[in-house]
Amino acid sequence: MNKLSYDVSKEQLIDDFRVVVADAEALLNATVNQGGEKFAEVRAKAEQSLGVAKARMAEAQAALLVQTKAAAKATDLYVHEKPWQAIGVAAGFSLVIGLLIGRR
Repeated sequence: MNKLSYDVSKEQLIDDFRVVVADAEALLNATVNQGGEKFAEVRAKAEQSLGVAKARMAEAQAALLVQTKAAAKATDLYVHEKPWQAIGVAAGFSLVIGLLIGRR
């Protein structure tokens, strides 16, 4: 798996996990008036696990942001140091994309 697909997968995982966390919070909020000692115990454990999951999600999101900024900075630096090579690479990609689109 290349670096780009790993970052995309990581970002998708964070988004999917955010939805799961929101659903779990909604479920916990909907059951707030339910009685029973065992139920309260399970609910407290779920809230604790949800808090840990939110913290890990925030850490993963921050790490992804740092990686994205580092990649953007490296790209910017490369383009400023070697503009003609960057133009050549862009032209090459454009040619390949144009050929692929032209075949349709």
